[in-house]
Amino acid sequence: MKKFWEFKALADKKAGELYLYGEISDISWMDDTVTPAKFQSEMSALGDIKNLNIYVNSPGGDVFAGIAIFSMLKRHKAYKTVYIDGIAASAASVLAMAGNKIVMLKGTMQMIHNAWAAVVGNRDDHEAIVSVLDRIDEQLADIYSERTGKSKEDIKKWMSAERWMTGEEAVSDGFADAIEEGKQIAACADTEKYFARYKNPPNLKPAEPTTPEAANKGGFLLPKPADNGDESQPVADINEYDQQDALKEQRKQLYRMKNKLYGGKKNG
Repeated sequence: MKKFWEFKALADKKAGELYLYGEISDISWMDDTVTPAKFQSEMSALGDIKNLNIYVNSPGGDVFAGIAIFSMLKRHKAYKTVYIDGIAASAASVLAMAGNKIVMLKGTMQMIHNAWAAVVGNRDDHEAIVSVLDRIDEQLADIYSERTGKSKEDIKKWMSAERWMTGEEAVSDGFADAIEEGKQIAACADTEKYFARYKNPPNLKPAEPTTPEAANKGGFLLPKPADNGDESQPVADINEYDQQDALKEQRKQLYRMKNKLYGGKKNG
């Protein structure tokens, strides 16, 4: 698979960097042993570092990858500083919670929501997936609650609402610790297409390309926080072809989920 991460060892040998840009995995990690092992191996190769800086700019992706990376980072002994460089949505916000300190650059955002899936099948198939999604949501709420100090009841309400947070809001509710000044940067490639899957994505505008490479990536700039307190956001138009393609992949993942959790037997 195409790597969505990059580790770098710094010259002083006491610190390392991890870049998590773009979609968090294009396949499910639930039944994948090779990719998580490779991630862990590359992280271990940094050696006995004291500090690990983690840079995140991602619209999310596979929930199992997000939880697995969170767990691996959480266990690492280094002091971990997470920098939200553009956006940390969905699974990307989950792994960001592993930071001892979470810093958001001014103008960046975080998003949390319930796990979601597209299901094809009879009543038993749907009931089985509902049970799986409930268990995933509980696990996500535990992670957010532990990091923020907020009750699981409040976390679950925010997840159900698909909450998009500015840096100020994230700091206020414990999802981040600090806001730093920084230049506005382009979000990851294909952000507009990916955000079309969400209920309340932020408004995006095309970024001004600074290089031919940037122009080819088709990045989008994050919006400045609104001053009027209006949190309503229009839903982006959904490209039918992209949606159908995404649904096919989700069906494959969900059947793997059900077989893994229920041993191939239908629930009920």
